Formats: sequence, structure tokens, C-alpha cells
Amino acid sequence: MTSDYADRLRGHRAEKDEFFAEHPQSPIPPEERDEFDGLRYYDPDEAYRVAATVTRHDDPETVAMETTAGQSVQYRHVVTFTFDIKGETHELAGYRQARDEDAALFVPFRDKTTGHQTYEHGRYMELEVDGELADGDTVTLDFNLAYAPFCAYSETFSCPLPPETNWLETTIEAGERSD
Repeated sequence: MTSDYADRLRGHRAEKDEFFAEHPQSPIPPEERDEFDGLRYYDPDEAYRVAATVTRHDDPETVAMETTAGQSVQYRHVVTFTFDIKGETHELAGYRQARDEDAALFVPFRDKTTGHQTYEHGRYMELEVDGELADGDTVTLDFNLAYAPFCAYSETFSCPLPPETNWLETTIEAGERSD
């Protein structure tokens, strides 16, 4: 991992910590912000920046994701990412809300750290892509950018829960942690 990438990642994390500590829209309840001393993160690790092959779904399936508040929200399964970590091949589905086809790809997931070292309901990644993805395209999934949703910090937020198709049978020791 280049020191430039690690420095940019640390800078991104510092900006997020500042937002959580000071911004009126922070998920940290106002009465807890004075004690907030930053989020916990795994150290940056190049092994968790992986090349993923895209399978595009021209007729995306609509998936109802349950939320932490007990409702469901509709997403469209637009792509599947296939990638290797620790010598094993895994897949993650990429989603967009049905009403927002131009949004970043939403990649919620659970792994073997979920509920132990990371938030009990899973973590998220978002992937900005230029243009349309096609079958066979390669993109970088950077688990160093994995984050806990706002509902991890306050019950006033309702967050989608990763569907079982995005439960990884491996540990992803990258991104935000909760322990």
C-alpha cells in the first residue's frame, strides 16, 4: 500500500470524525458529542482493496431489504461482484434504490467480524462508477472504506440490513470497527 493512499484514507477518516463530533446532522446524539473521541478503524490494508469482476443484471431483481426499524425498503440488484480474498472467491450484490438509478452502488455486507469487532447488523460500502458497468468489467472494492451505518450510533435512524446473499463467510478486518 502506498503511503499516499494510506495518508488519504487517514485524512478521510479524520474528516468523518470531525463531522461526527461537530456537525448538527451527526448521528452521535448531541449529549454524547463532548465525549466522542473518534471512530475506531482497522489499519489500512492493501489486501482488502480487491479487483472485482462485474456481472451486470439487465433485468434487475427487486429485493425488499428489512431495516433496523422493522420496515422494508426496495432495492434493485443491478450487479454482482466476484472477487478473491485470502485465496477464496466471494460474491457481493450491488444495489440501487428503484427510484434512484443514478446513485452510487450500495453494497451492504456482513462478515465474520459482524457483531464481534464490527457493528452487529453489518457494514456498508458505496461504489461510484463512471457510466454503465458491463459484464466482465473490473472495479476495485475497497473494504478499507467499509463503514457502519448511522443506526449504529443512534436508534433514530432506520438502516437497511444486508440480505443473506451478502453475508461473507470470511473475516474482513478493514474499515470501521466497533470494539
